[in-house]
Amino acid sequence: MQIAIASAIHLLHATPHAVLAAHSTQLPGYPYATAVPLVVDEAQRPLLLISSLAEHTKNLLADGRASLAVSETAPANIQNAARITLLGDFARCEPTAATVARYLRFQPDAGQYLQLDFMFFRMQVKRARFIGGIGKMGWLDSADWDQPNSITAEHEEELLAAAAALAAPGIRLLGIDCYGVDYLSAGNRQRRCFEAALSADELAKALPDLVRRL
Repeated sequence: MQIAIASAIHLLHATPHAVLAAHSTQLPGYPYATAVPLVVDEAQRPLLLISSLAEHTKNLLADGRASLAVSETAPANIQNAARITLLGDFARCEPTAATVARYLRFQPDAGQYLQLDFMFFRMQVKRARFIGGIGKMGWLDSADWDQPNSITAEHEEELLAAAAALAAPGIRLLGIDCYGVDYLSAGNRQRRCFEAALSADELAKALPDLVRRL
């Protein structure tokens, strides 16, 4: 069935962690899976901050081909849960200051790791299998991630600065993208999904109303 990219994007924003499966260097031919913190960058590509000493980091440096699995956490029966498996290539990257700031808004405890041997890896998605529940599944391709409405991390920072003065007490914005707004409410992470993707100009115009309705 046809899967909307927005469904995949919202799921990637819904959880702060994922399961990474890379090619094992210790036992060639076998996948090595481990839980990792997850943030997507301004172009909705998975961004990892991982230690050079970690086994999965060594695996990615040897072979960047990997998969990343994400599942919503609410349903007791995993068969009823929305979930996605991304397949693609991870490569070490040097993100901009704005991208690092975005990462730390979602993973504030990671600030200490920037002073250690941790490094950033970004995933270029080749394909993704999305499952929205029993009988609701389909594939997404790399072209689905090339969205014309994407905004830069720098523009996101400008929107967040403008929104900060408009947010109600107890609301702290984490990120804004063309598909939705991530925020903390009473310490709980939430996301407001847009009905349709918004361009940068549309986001700027709609921002006051969007923030007041959080």
